[in-house]
Amino acid sequence: MAGAVEAMLAELGLALPDVVPPLASYQPAVQSGVYVYTSGQLPMVDGKLAVTGKVGAEVTPDEAKELAKTCALNALAAVKSVAGDLDRIARVVKVVGFVASATDFTGQPAVINGASELLGAVLGDKGVHARSAVGVAVLPLDAPVEVEVQVELTGA
Repeated sequence: MAGAVEAMLAELGLALPDVVPPLASYQPAVQSGVYVYTSGQLPMVDGKLAVTGKVGAEVTPDEAKELAKTCALNALAAVKSVAGDLDRIARVVKVVGFVASATDFTGQPAVINGASELLGAVLGDKGVHARSAVGVAVLPLDAPVEVEVQVELTGA
């Protein structure tokens, strides 16, 4: 049975995807105490990247912002795989976003807003977080965006 967070996703016309299987030797998410840390989540849909390339070259900033939203959905799926229920999220603590950027692209914060805005829309005040948005030369599989999330869980 879906809880309030998944009901909000449905209200927004979104569904929680299956957890993206690891591409190498790591887990999609791990819990330590009351915190869940996700691995970097790529904008995978049905097991593949819909778009590849650098933001500001092959990928537009608006496309990349949507891809960051997909990364955040994948991160929520990874959190649920460890926490069991997204309603256990007490707050999103930190979001780190990586943007594979053309050499002259400087709009990384606006791209990662896709992830931040999704978390805010789904979790309300619990979705407000600290954040870094970093431009990088290349990401795995030539993904334009990668997002990792740290959340704090409630005790029960």
